Amino acid sequence: MGEQILVLDAGTTSTRAMLFGADGALHHMAQRALTQHYPRPGWVEHDAGEIWQRTLACAREVVDKAGGADAVAAIGITNQRETVVAWDRNTGEPLSRAIVWQDRRTADFCADLREAGHEAEIQRRTGLLLDPYFSGTKMRWLIDNDAAVRAAAERKALALGTVESWLVFQLSRGTFVSDASNASRTLLLPLDGAQFDTALCDLIGVPISALGLVVDTHGALAETSAELFGRAIPVCGLAGDQQAATVGQCCLSPGETKATYGTGAFVLTNQGNALPRSEHRLLGTILTQRGGVRRYALEGSVFVAGSLIQWLRDTLGLISTASETEALARSIPDSGGVTIVPALSGLGAPHWRADARGVIAGLSFASGPAQIARAALEAMAHQTHDLAEAFAADGTAWQTLRIDGGMSANDWMAQDLADILGVTVERPDFVETTALGAAMLAAVGAGIHASLEHAAQTMRGKVRRFEPAMAAGTRAERLARWRKALAAV
Repeated sequence: MGEQILVLDAGTTSTRAMLFGADGALHHMAQRALTQHYPRPGWVEHDAGEIWQRTLACAREVVDKAGGADAVAAIGITNQRETVVAWDRNTGEPLSRAIVWQDRRTADFCADLREAGHEAEIQRRTGLLLDPYFSGTKMRWLIDNDAAVRAAAERKALALGTVESWLVFQLSRGTFVSDASNASRTLLLPLDGAQFDTALCDLIGVPISALGLVVDTHGALAETSAELFGRAIPVCGLAGDQQAATVGQCCLSPGETKATYGTGAFVLTNQGNALPRSEHRLLGTILTQRGGVRRYALEGSVFVAGSLIQWLRDTLGLISTASETEALARSIPDSGGVTIVPALSGLGAPHWRADARGVIAGLSFASGPAQIARAALEAMAHQTHDLAEAFAADGTAWQTLRIDGGMSANDWMAQDLADILGVTVERPDFVETTALGAAMLAAVGAGIHASLEHAAQTMRGKVRRFEPAMAAGTRAERLARWRKALAAV
């Protein structure tokens, strides 16, 4: 049997399979787009069956390229977090469309719980705030509003899980688990609790019997059905995409920080074994778990990053490719006073305003595609600066920011982050750190590497550094315009 790691990366806009060597080298990749469903404003759905079928198709394509399942030592899975799938645990069939992490339909329910005085206790126990972002209220919505889901609950056949849980169930033909990193995003798992909590489930209105067993992020977690790939392959790594990216960026010591710029933007700072606490509306989350022992992280989540560029391209038609934004930004000396607050699906941390909507401020007859594209890229640094202030207020000032994700390939944006934040920004040559992190977890879980630290030494490649170079007055003017636009939102 080989020592290659098959990573299944089930993201928001696409799902992929990637084959890594034990040295971190990427050997093969296959990708399929996922259909986005927007049935109402603020609602975002995926077809759970499509997620499974397209992930399986990618996996089979990569395994075939590798020469068969004997080349694969283990599988690691990383996934869009908070997205909820409901299925029949007897048949394995989905009962409804999946509700995606971006979906805002449970805003009123969250407000009701907040007004009833529950948020402080929920934050103390779970590290999370009452926001539609998290999985638990989506689960409750499905039970209340979907007849098939409710019927399955009544006959004790309902399974509710996040995407890694759904994929493991399908791969194994029946193993029902949720890794600790994903489970910590549901509102239903205490940060210091081994399993989902009855009191939290009762408060949100989710039957604990519909949830899987909480397991480690790396180890012997499950095994695929032999008929899928020709032989059973062990599943040895499971992690939500942002936790996986934190591992892939080798942020394995307390204080080390990464930011992923994909559909949204997500900053995580390693907190070691200390339970994360925030007084500035950041989130506490489980980073990894091995043998029941946890490492934690403090997290700031921004809902709109790359999806803003996608909106400029697909909805407004201002650009034809996302890569055009860098050349447009460089073509002008500044944004001409244009500032974008990209609250297209509300504002995340540290504001947490589900009702907020986007604003383009400072428009004039001189404003064109270049100014708007530049303002869109500038919004990434502005949003990240808000997070940096909140992290610093909670006692974690960033010394270096390690960035990854599709948007991070934009050199102009990477430099703008360094300029606005006033810190060194590091970007690995291989920016697919989410998949690499899942490979590292699976490699340790399968015994290929002795520890995550050893995997990091072996599997991480070279990095490029961007140093701050912006004049203090320019930075102050930019941030003043941002705060003014933010106040209008």
